[in-house]
Amino acid sequence: MKVRSSLKSLKNRHRDCQIVRRKGRLYVINKTDPRFKARQG
Repeated sequence: MKVRSSLKSLKNRHRDCQIVRRKGRLYVINKTDPRFKARQG
């Protein structure tokens, strides 16, 4: 999982990427291709 300060560009890398907020943190999750996972901060 990558840790980045901005997730906007990571969301556009794959069409199945979704931005989800969990426990005050922003995450990028991808069910079909898990290598695109990331979190902010």
